Formats: sequence, C-alpha cells, structure tokens
Amino acid sequence: MNLEDFDYYLPEELIAQTPLKDRSSSRLLVLNKNTGEIEHRHFYDIIDYLEKGDTLVLNDTKVIPARLIGTKEDTGAVIEVLLLKNTNDNVWETLVKPARRVKVGTIVSFGEGLLKCRCIECRDEGIRLFELIYDGILYEILDKLGTMPLPPYIHEKLQDQNRYQTVYAKNFGSAAAPTAGLHFTKELMQKLEDKGINICYVTLHVGLGTFRPVNVENILEHHMHSEYYEVEQETCDIINDTKKRGNRLVAVGTTTVRTLETVMNRFGEMKPCFGNTDIFIYPGYEFKIVDNLITNFHLPKSTLIMLISALCGREMILKTYAEAVKEKYRFFSFGDSMFIIDK
Repeated sequence: MNLEDFDYYLPEELIAQTPLKDRSSSRLLVLNKNTGEIEHRHFYDIIDYLEKGDTLVLNDTKVIPARLIGTKEDTGAVIEVLLLKNTNDNVWETLVKPARRVKVGTIVSFGEGLLKCRCIECRDEGIRLFELIYDGILYEILDKLGTMPLPPYIHEKLQDQNRYQTVYAKNFGSAAAPTAGLHFTKELMQKLEDKGINICYVTLHVGLGTFRPVNVENILEHHMHSEYYEVEQETCDIINDTKKRGNRLVAVGTTTVRTLETVMNRFGEMKPCFGNTDIFIYPGYEFKIVDNLITNFHLPKSTLIMLISALCGREMILKTYAEAVKEKYRFFSFGDSMFIIDK
C-alpha cells in the first residue's frame, strides 16, 4: 500500500487559518458510508442525526502550552522545544529544533531560568529526552512561558489560546488538540443531553504519533510513536450499555477511535484501563467497536486520512474529499467537520 494512494488535491486557500467566531456554525459534511450519499449541513445540525440513547465518546485531553523558545546556557543559541509526553516524573519526550545543537548534557534555559531542561538522551527524528528543572507548579510555569503548539500549516497568530481547546478539555497532557471536538459548544452539548443522548469521555494525550508525517513510500513501514490513553469504568459502562441496547456509538475524533480500538484489541471488550498505544489503522483493518465518526478533514498522505479510509474505503473518502474541495469546505485543525454515519 503506497503513500501516494492517499494523496489528494487541496488548494492552499482552503486551509483554515483561524477558528470561526461560533464553534458550532462550522459546516458539516454528512457521509453515509454504506451508500456514499452526501449531505451538506452545519455542525449544530448534528443533533438531527442522533437519537435518544445514542452515545458520543469524546477525548477530554487538554493541550498544554507546549511550545517553548529558549537558549543554550553555554552558547546562547536559540532552541525551540515542543513538549510531547511526560515519560517519568519530570522527564519529558520532546521535539527539538535545531536538534543538532542539543547533545546529552545540554541545558536549555527558558524565561531567564524560570524553567531549565537538561538533555539526558538523544533519539532519532529530532527527539530528545529532557529532565525539567524548576520550582513551583509546572503547568503554571508553562502558562507563563509557553504557547499553543499550532500545526505548521497555520500561519495566523491565535488571538484566544482557548480556541485551541475543546470546551470540555480536562486532563492536561496533549501537544495538539483533538480537533474534531472543537466544534462543540456547551450550549450544543446541553441540547444533546436534553434529547437523551449520552456523552462520555476517554483520554488520549495527542503527541507525535498523531501528527508526525509519513516519510516512507510503503505505509506498512511507517512507525507510529506511542501516546498515553486512559479509559474509566463509567465510560465503559455507558458504551457497553449503548451497544447492548442497539443504539449508535459515535466516536468524536480519530484519537477517540484509536483509544477505543486499542482497548478492544487488548481485551475484546470495553474495560477500564490505561497505557500507551501505537495503534496504526489503515485500510484492511477490521474495526472492533467504532462504526460512526465525527472528524475534521485531514492532511493528504497522513495517518489520519488512512484511518478514515479504513472505515469507509479509500475511493469513497477521496471522492468525498473531492466534493468537499469543490464545495469549498475549510480544511484541517480550524476547518469544517465531517460526520461518517453507518445508518
């Protein structure tokens, strides 16, 4: 299976640079994955496609201001550090630019020494393990020193940092937002609950595994970096009850899909658990629990477009994306939404 099989044409002007003023007013492309039928709506219309007893599963991870600009203590060279994953106490996996300037023992200082990072291990692809040195509460320090790690295709400055958070974000730990959830407002969620639609949560801290580009021609050779996930008993109970009743289970975002499928592959059923997952879903994968998905429009040749191609079929997804381009949908993190329905 070749990387080029997941490419598509996208005019640059369709890459959304800023979020809409009203989250739920984004457009919604509804795709019936059994018939290929497409409808064009708005995200607030999602309630019309859900029935009492259906369940939405959301990823409640919270983005940390993970992008830091500092200087090497010995030379003063400017170093950019992106915090990816807390691996052990104050040891973090990071992505560093320029990585060649950071060796084992290198100390990078931020905010005149308010935070320091000492390199303890060098890995491939610009990855470094840093021991973080600071006094106080880390997330309060990051609020002062860090910025939201927006994707490189976004060139506009984000005026409100909270627009790169879901309204239900709870558990700190992500280096990127689970963007399918950015369309929900508290008002819309209340309307869904009032209709009798269940809402439950998983946690997957988005890291390198989700947004790292695929750099191999044969996608089977691509290595997914692991990301931390956690699923609680309450969520498992709601999901299991939904399935028993024959109601619809809707995953919100590819990170939620990866979490649910990881648990099912691990146990064959939904059980409370936590751990790290490097699951890579591409065409040919047999889904264990997910058949309905709310998701954004994804980058060409990305693992995310491979995942939704596994759910619907590559040809159907590419045809649908061509329709979205024709209709001038807004793409990627701050863009419009897509609802893949099974019935």
